[in-house]
Amino acid sequence: MTTPALLPLSGRRIPTLSPGAASFPHHRATLRLSEKFILLLILSAFITLCFGAFFFLPDNSKHKRFDLGLEDVLIPHIEAPKGAKHPGGQVVIHGQGDHDEHRHREEEESLRDKIRADHERALQEAKEKLSKSRDELRAEIQTEKSKVLEDLKKEGPKPLPPVPMPKVVGVNDGDPGEPDIKEKRDKIREMMKHAWDSYRQYGWGHNELKPLAKKGHSTNIFGNSQMGATIVDALDSLYMMGLHDEFKDGQEWIEQNLDFSVNAEVSVFEVNIRFIGGLLAAYYLSGQEVFKVKAVQLAEKLLPAFNTPTGIPWAMVNLKSGVGRNWGWASAGSSILAEFGTLHMEFVHLTYLTGNPAYYQKVMHIRKLLAKMDRPNGLYPNYLNPRTGRWGQHHTSVGGLGDSFYEYLLKAWLMSDKTDTEARKTYDDAIEAIERHLIRKSNGGLTFIGEWKNGHLERKMGHLTCFAGGMFALGADGSPDDKAGHYLQLGAEIAHTCHESYDRTVLKLGPEAFKFDSGLEAVAVRQNEKYYILRPEVIETYWYMWRFTHDPKYRQWGWEAAQAIDKYCRVSGGFSGVKDVYSSNPTYDDVQQSFFLAETLKYLYLLFSSDDLMPLESWVFNTEAHPLPVLAQTTAEWRALKQ
Repeated sequence: MTTPALLPLSGRRIPTLSPGAASFPHHRATLRLSEKFILLLILSAFITLCFGAFFFLPDNSKHKRFDLGLEDVLIPHIEAPKGAKHPGGQVVIHGQGDHDEHRHREEEESLRDKIRADHERALQEAKEKLSKSRDELRAEIQTEKSKVLEDLKKEGPKPLPPVPMPKVVGVNDGDPGEPDIKEKRDKIREMMKHAWDSYRQYGWGHNELKPLAKKGHSTNIFGNSQMGATIVDALDSLYMMGLHDEFKDGQEWIEQNLDFSVNAEVSVFEVNIRFIGGLLAAYYLSGQEVFKVKAVQLAEKLLPAFNTPTGIPWAMVNLKSGVGRNWGWASAGSSILAEFGTLHMEFVHLTYLTGNPAYYQKVMHIRKLLAKMDRPNGLYPNYLNPRTGRWGQHHTSVGGLGDSFYEYLLKAWLMSDKTDTEARKTYDDAIEAIERHLIRKSNGGLTFIGEWKNGHLERKMGHLTCFAGGMFALGADGSPDDKAGHYLQLGAEIAHTCHESYDRTVLKLGPEAFKFDSGLEAVAVRQNEKYYILRPEVIETYWYMWRFTHDPKYRQWGWEAAQAIDKYCRVSGGFSGVKDVYSSNPTYDDVQQSFFLAETLKYLYLLFSSDDLMPLESWVFNTEAHPLPVLAQTTAEWRALKQ
């Protein structure tokens, strides 16, 4: 006979017997289980009988009644007779006679009849449901869902509180006066119409367009949904350019089709700057309420992204479930500085328009958290862990991953009518550290902004970094220590360097990134840095420099870029990026980016317009070139919301 072996099972040790020895204890266990089962059946039947008798047998004063103290639960609306013990206990009548006792019994009996009828009806409904097929049940569930959705649609969104419209000036016209400049502006308008008409014909409702394949296109920043990103992104450009029929088409699509109740995981940053920024700008330009309502609906869907231990939002959020997460490649699950730091402008306007302080509080919490943290060499690393509140790898950039964080510090001050001095001070301190550690002059005399990586400077500058020339010019007025002239000059030097990156290519279009070492300056070295995807940053800086200096070279440089885009990126189905700006016969990437209509063409149009179109005293452009009005701190209600 095999010796029993002892094995652990859920914290207990049980014997394991040989097959021959196992039959007896198994049979004995079966007998014991059967006996227990019969006893349980008898006991449960007895309890059921007693409980049923209590509820369903007629009450008789001659019979004893068990008082279980359930009057308050099952008969809450029946008040205990005067002088009675209630709840629970036996009823003792004082001075009311048999009449009150009889009335009390009738009320109880009436309620029991109702409970019995409800019980029988519920049983009957359950039997009917069980008799139906699976397909019939699914059809019924779908019908109920549809009814609920229809009821919700009838209810409509909650009305937003009326708020004073901020001062809105210079939203159209901008005639430059000079015939040759007007001709150039008309050409930009024609390019916009070609881009829009191509999207309208081949990609309508999709996020973007594949102009060679002539079909819709999307990327993972918009999830798997067709949210019409190009429509929302292009609206304010259409309005400024006087393309009002096209604007109306876009508005109608948004009214009828733009729905954020979709199971889609989207980039919080991209959806904020493109959708919320675009919708708010369209609202302020046109006064059409639908854009404000849609912006608020989307903003509510983004709020769950802030549900982290630190309040630093996730990079992505599912619009339906509210579940957030970060990009897998971002420094051990970190959030990105340029993403969580580029929400302030839009969220301040959301609080202003809705009266809900949550939006303002979310972005101010981010600012306060960053203010308490140590910064290596005064620099902000690009990565911050939303769980621990600690920096990720020490990589600082004024280009990708960091860029618009600094931009929004300055623009928060401007948008507050220069009252948010905390934002201005934070910007000034950050720029001082950037000048000290990142800005250098090449051997050939070109000023560039490098990237700080693990304690050393990488002498490389990205196309995205070229926006900084415009930022320095925009922030020159109000600089500490009378350094306005210095920062305007720094902006001009960055503009010159970025123009050189364009001028030193075959196509006269700038590469994605360019180096300043090994004898090469403002030139891309790697093949995967030689592409141009219709980016706006260089033209953006030309426009700001033109506004602040009126030096004609900025219009000339902008026109060179516009001609190169029209020559090398234009195809019959729209505009496409190119893969190698150093090749005379480049291949296309077959994507018409939504930001080409939102930013690149808008900045070109503004460059060839007069300064009274979107005056910078009244408007602040978000990082997707969507203009938002300055919010003067005038009303008591607005000041109270920001406390």
